Amino acid sequence: MTELLSQYHVLGLAIGISTFLIIGIFHPVTIKAEYHFGTGCWWWFLLLGIVGIGASILVADVFWSSLLGVFSFSSFWTIGEIFEQEKRVARGWFPANPKRNRRTVED
Repeated sequence: MTELLSQYHVLGLAIGISTFLIIGIFHPVTIKAEYHFGTGCWWWFLLLGIVGIGASILVADVFWSSLLGVFSFSSFWTIGEIFEQEKRVARGWFPANPKRNRRTVED
């Protein structure tokens, strides 16, 4: 893949677009994960990040290794965002899941 993208001088562009899409996908995932599972799902993102780092190290292709790295650190970033999302829900910025008991979140 890298040779083809490099040949047409679009490797950086492809990595940039893919990074944008990965980060964009994580935004609604964060909202849905907090809504359905609360902050208790933070460790899922920790595991995803660790697995992604391992895969990034093992993959030789620059394109796929870069995207796995972006995926990994987006997973790590989501851990903090899950807790921030809980605060946003407590402030009324996002809907709370009525089927789940919520504890009070301090700012």
